[in-house]
Amino acid sequence: MSLDRRALIATGIALSASPALARAGALPPAEGDMVLGSPKAPVQLVVYASASCPHCAHWWTTVLPGLKKSFIDPGKARLVFREFLTQPPEFAAAGFLLARSVPGRYFAVLDAVFAQQTAIYDSGQLYEGLMAIGKSFGRTEAQVAAALSDQKALDALNARVSKAAVRDQIDVTPTFFVAGRKMPEQTSPEMLSSALASAFKG
Repeated sequence: MSLDRRALIATGIALSASPALARAGALPPAEGDMVLGSPKAPVQLVVYASASCPHCAHWWTTVLPGLKKSFIDPGKARLVFREFLTQPPEFAAAGFLLARSVPGRYFAVLDAVFAQQTAIYDSGQLYEGLMAIGKSFGRTEAQVAAALSDQKALDALNARVSKAAVRDQIDVTPTFFVAGRKMPEQTSPEMLSSALASAFKG
């Protein structure tokens, strides 16, 4: 699977395994953070995810809706989304560039990318799949093509990912931090809900 040459994106990022972090309190803001929910919500849930990661897509479409209902929508927690790149990195990068190119609709576009990820992979038409998503949000073919070939935006994304790999020791997706504490790699939905509830109770 690969994107059409019109939108071929090379990342050149090498990641290495690192030990888990254990920090109390919220993680400090990072460039490129996208926040879902009230910025004033008392509990911070940081999620590192990749638009090309099937595990991330599964979590986003099946687990997140329950967390939104229980924690984010009532104002108990805010989700801080941080982009990361996994195989195929060109699709992950293009998905994020597309989401950031639609004013005020970042999470709606990301919803569509995750929801359609499997179908796009099965079709083998990665570029066309993202183009269709872009058009569904009112973007023209030229606008989508420009977003997917925006070198400045790609450089900024690569810089954010490189910093995150070192700063927060990210090597797998999805990775979660609840109130500044890194969750285990195999965090179940129940574990995540319990951690959020405990953090909210203080």
